[in-house]
Amino acid sequence: MSATRRQILARSGALGAGIAFTGALSELFAGTAVASQNLGHTGYGPLVPDPDGLLDLPEGFRYRVLSREGDQLRSGEGKVPSNHDGMSAFTGRHGRTHLVRNHENRVTGKVPVPTIDGLTYDPMGKGGCTALTLDSHNNVLSERVAIAGTAVNCAGGPTPWGTWLTCEETEDKAGTNGYTKDHGFIFEVDGADPRRSGAVPLTAMGRFQHEAIAVDPKRGIVYETEDAFLKPFGLFYRFLPEKPLGGLGSLRAGGRLQAMRVPGVPDLSSIQETGACFEGIEWVDVPDPLAAQTPIRLQDFGPKGITHAQKLEGCYWGGSCVYFVSSFAHSAEGSAADHYGQIWRYDPSARRLTLVIVFGPDTDVQLPGESPDNICLAPSGGLMVCEDGNGAQHVFGVTRRGEVYAMARNAQNIGTAEEPEWGEFAGVTFSPDGRTMFVNCYTPGTTFAVTGPWRR
Repeated sequence: MSATRRQILARSGALGAGIAFTGALSELFAGTAVASQNLGHTGYGPLVPDPDGLLDLPEGFRYRVLSREGDQLRSGEGKVPSNHDGMSAFTGRHGRTHLVRNHENRVTGKVPVPTIDGLTYDPMGKGGCTALTLDSHNNVLSERVAIAGTAVNCAGGPTPWGTWLTCEETEDKAGTNGYTKDHGFIFEVDGADPRRSGAVPLTAMGRFQHEAIAVDPKRGIVYETEDAFLKPFGLFYRFLPEKPLGGLGSLRAGGRLQAMRVPGVPDLSSIQETGACFEGIEWVDVPDPLAAQTPIRLQDFGPKGITHAQKLEGCYWGGSCVYFVSSFAHSAEGSAADHYGQIWRYDPSARRLTLVIVFGPDTDVQLPGESPDNICLAPSGGLMVCEDGNGAQHVFGVTRRGEVYAMARNAQNIGTAEEPEWGEFAGVTFSPDGRTMFVNCYTPGTTFAVTGPWRR
């Protein structure tokens, strides 16, 4: 199915929502567990203002605040850190769920991740992860530091063996901003027992402005996005591990880092038509994964060059393919063309890249803040998309018919009455049983558990 952006807006009633899609939505769900279910055809109705001023949801849904910036960690290790970002949920024993949550703290981070012996990489880093353990009713049983001393932990992704790969979105080296070690790495975190994973950088996976990862569950290949919104823009990578699917710690054994080259396409933003397909995708070895002297995106990839894209963000595995998001592209900043977001699909078996979804701007609705960020598949058979931009911030749902609806709205005003401001959403993910949506408000850092009639 395909539709124009205006048609989708009109029939979804989202003309003022500031986000919409063109493209073949069915491609996103093909081969997934939800594809065979007759679900995800409509939204859940209008948002109801929250009398407590935290989170607006449709009627029939309710939320629980699991954790809030500045409160005491239940472990007694210190305060809940700032800047809640990427997150994932893992199955625990006895019906429990383990949530692993990033904290995108820079050196200016308001509340740093507490440094803990054996779990700290660089004592001067304020970022890291915390881990929450919940019972079957979403009661918080424990909350503790999972890794500390890292920097700008933005997103990441889960592994097939149940750990979290947290990604540093920075290239700061030792001696910069007070850091004592180089940053820009991926770290593995075990939410059930963080001391099993420690604080070891996975250096072979590259040192760059990491955003997100997705793991091919059959081959063990790890795909990585680079969020570099200033030119030269980021690359899309794959990591070929020496010990694929080897479990906790196996990625430390090293491997080969490669960058994607789309023949004849130096900049993905130049592709504007949904369904555009490119065969024979090439993967080129990265000359210096540690970027000792030169950032990877500036390194010499030979006379054919390499393919860049502005603002590469979310990444996930669905069916037999990996999907990744280019959040926006601005020609005024050096991109080949403008868009408010793209979703690309790469099929490793066919070595084929397809542009599946385009977000604007072919509409009269030219609102700011139309950039998609974190994306996850929902048990209803659609997508949940975190908005990252100006104005009111939403989690949007996208049905399998291409309808766009608002699922949640941040009601916490961090500005003033005259100039209101709302923090972005991040880290949207579902519990293993599909009954709870977990999502973070970035500022003020708040983690919500949302329950309701998801299969309605």
